[in-house]
Order: sequence, then structure tokens, then C-alpha cells
Amino acid sequence: MFKKIKGQLKVSNIIFFIIITLLVVPVTRQPIQVFINKGLALFSPSTIEKESRRQLINYDWQLRDMNGHMYDFESAKGRVVFVNFWATWCPPCIAEMPNIQALYEDYKDRVLFLLVSNETVGEITPFLDKHNYNFKIYNSVTAYPEMFDVASIPRTFLIDKEGNVVMDKAGAANWNSDKVREVIEKLLME
Repeated sequence: MFKKIKGQLKVSNIIFFIIITLLVVPVTRQPIQVFINKGLALFSPSTIEKESRRQLINYDWQLRDMNGHMYDFESAKGRVVFVNFWATWCPPCIAEMPNIQALYEDYKDRVLFLLVSNETVGEITPFLDKHNYNFKIYNSVTAYPEMFDVASIPRTFLIDKEGNVVMDKAGAANWNSDKVREVIEKLLME
């Protein structure tokens, strides 16, 4: 009996060693992390109750898109806004991007999508091309409004027409869920 357990432990030790090795090797680490985060991104973000919502007061934020065109966040007043802070090297960011693309495809004419990264055009463009993403990416030119308080990425905010933060999610989420779409539809009707 002891030999059987001992033999089983050896197999489990080998499997454990293989998994750890795959997570340490840079070539396999990111795909595994993205896969794990895609599982986590199956869940929809939660909506903040009306009485707990924070209101964006300061719209003083300048952004630049990948073509060098400036965007003044002041122009976002009165619109439903989706703000996502992300990076091409971030596995949870990569995991939620297909959902963001699908949401963007359906709402790009009615919701303002601001996907913000601090990476260069040379880093972002190949990533967008590889995955066939067609949303605009922006770099901050000035500091973003203090209320965003981005300590980790991805960090996403859904803001209503009055500047209230309706959703605030740190980490990967399913932004293309029925729940998110229902919230957006309600916000667009207000």
C-alpha cells in the first residue's frame, strides 16, 4: 500500500513540476495566464447601487490617440462612457479584450469607448492588428481624473450621462454580457 501512494506522489510531483515549469518559461507563461483569466472573465461586473455611485466632477483630462489626434475628456460630458485602462503585456487585459471588441462593435456609435494604455504605438499597433481589434487606443497626455484611482490593470469604468460611475471593475470581466448590455441600454435611454 505504501508503494502505491509513493508511486502516485511521484506522478503528482512530476505533474506539479511540469505546471510550474510552464508558468516560469516566458513563452508559455502568458498564454496560460490568459487562459486562466478568460475563465475568470466569464463573470459580469456588478452594478454600483445608485446611492453609492461616485460622480465624476473633474473632466480635465487630455488624451492622444494612436494617430496623434488629441481628445479632450471634457467632450465626454453628457455621454455614456466606457473607460478601460490596459496594456498589451497584461494577461487579464488580453483575456477581456474579445468581450470589449464585441461590445464596441454594437455600441461604438452610441457609447464613447476610451481604452487607455501607457504603451507606445509600436507596441499597441501589432497587438491590435494581430487580434483584429478596431477600437481606438489612447495615451494620457495629462493625469487622469483622480476619481479613477488606477492602481492595477485592467481597470474599467462605465459612466452615465451625468458622470456617475455605474460600474467600476478591477480585473478581467465579461463586458459583453447580457447584464452589461441591459445596463448600457438603460443608461442610453436616460
